[in-house]
Amino acid sequence: MDRRAQVPTRSFGVAMAGALAGALVLTGCAGQNDGPVTLRLVAADYGESADTSSKLYWEDVARRFEAANPGIKVDVDVASWTDIGKRVDDLIRSGKSPDLLQTGGFADQAAADRLYSAADVLSLETQANMMESFSHAGQVLGTQYGIPFVSSSRVLFYNKAIFQKAGITQPPATWNELRAAAEKIKAKVPGVTPYGLPLGPEEAPAESMLWTLSGGGSLSDDVGNYTIDSDRNQATFGWLRSNLVATGLTYPEPGKMNRTPVFADFAAGKVAMLNGHPTLLRMAANAKIDFGTAPIPKKDGLAKTGSLGVADWMMAFKANGHKAEIRRFLTFVYAKENQLKFDETYNLLPVTQDAFDAMTRDPKHEDLKQFAAGLGNASFYPFGDPAWAEVSNRIKAGIGAAATGEAKPVLEDLQQAAVKEAARVRK
Repeated sequence: MDRRAQVPTRSFGVAMAGALAGALVLTGCAGQNDGPVTLRLVAADYGESADTSSKLYWEDVARRFEAANPGIKVDVDVASWTDIGKRVDDLIRSGKSPDLLQTGGFADQAAADRLYSAADVLSLETQANMMESFSHAGQVLGTQYGIPFVSSSRVLFYNKAIFQKAGITQPPATWNELRAAAEKIKAKVPGVTPYGLPLGPEEAPAESMLWTLSGGGSLSDDVGNYTIDSDRNQATFGWLRSNLVATGLTYPEPGKMNRTPVFADFAAGKVAMLNGHPTLLRMAANAKIDFGTAPIPKKDGLAKTGSLGVADWMMAFKANGHKAEIRRFLTFVYAKENQLKFDETYNLLPVTQDAFDAMTRDPKHEDLKQFAAGLGNASFYPFGDPAWAEVSNRIKAGIGAAATGEAKPVLEDLQQAAVKEAARVRK
C-alpha cells in the first residue's frame, strides 16, 4: 500500500443536502413491529474538560437523528483516549458489542472479523463524498473497513515572545537550526523548556514518526514491511539524544512525557517549540500565547521529507445485525453540517470532500490551511495492518528509551516484536 497519499482537490457533484433531507424524512420502519432499535455508539473524547467533551456533540447528533427517525435510538458512550480500548474490549467480552465505534484504529477489529465493510453501511452518496486518500488508508487487503472520521497533520509551533527574548528571528527549518534555537533559549530564557518532546504513550507513535520522516526514514515502507530499526532511524534517534536530550534542551525523560501536559506547558508559556496538531491552535489562542507555526524541521541536507497525516476512524460492528439502521445513522453523521460542526469545534480537518472544501475556502479557517497543505504529501500509519495496534502499543511503551540511551538495541527490539506480531496476525 502506498501511504504517501495525495489529497484530491476535485469536488464530487454530490448533493449532500439532498441526502440529508432524505435521511430526515426516513422513519424507523425496522422498529415498527418490535419496538425501537437501539444503536450503541462508543466514541473517543476530543475535549479537554466536561465543557468541551465530545459527549456534547454526539448527544446533540443523536437527539436530532432520533427526532427524525423515531424507530431508532442512539445510546452514546464517550470515553477518554486512554480508556476507550479497554471499554470496547470489556463490552465485546460481555456480549454487549457496540454497533459503532469512533476511535484511532480499526485493523484489529477487522482482523477479528467483527466489522461490516464500509460499502455495507455507507450510502453511495456518502462513499462518493469521502476523500479518496483516506478511504484508501481504511482498507485491509483491498476491502475498506475503516471509515475515516476526522484528519489532521502536524506543524511546528513556536512561541514568538520567547523567540524574541532569545534573539531568534526565524523559525528553524532544519535540525541544526532547531538545536541552535534551543540553545539560545536555554541560555537567555531560563525556566523554559526549549523543545517539548512528548515520547510518552499518548504521543509516541506520532512524535517518533515525525522525527523518522524528517530524517528521511519511516516506521514502515510502502508495501507494509516495518522499518523501525533502519540505519536512518538509528541515526535520527542518535541525533535526538546527542543534540537535544543529553544537552538539556528537552524534558529530562521524554519517554514519560505525554502530549496533554506538553501542550498545556506550551499554552502556559513554559515550552518554546513543539510539534502540534490543530487542537493546539485553540489552546494557545485561548491562553493568549503569541505563537507562530512552520513546517516540521528536517535533517540538514535533505531536499524534501514527508509529513505525517493522521486520521481517526469510525467502524461498524456486525454483532447486533443493525446494518440498515447503521447506514441511516451514518448518512446523517456524514452530512456536511454535522462534519463541519465537529471539525470546527475541535479544529480538525474534514474527511468528506464537501466539508473539506467549505472549511478550506472559509476565511475564518485560514489558520487550518497549513495543516491541509501538509496532507498533500502525507505519510500515514499502517492503519490497515492488523498488527499495527500491538506494534503501536509497543512503540508507546518503549520508543522513548531510544532518545535517552543507545538507540540501536531499543529499535531492534521494537522491530523484532513488530515482525513477530505481523507474522502472527497474517497467518
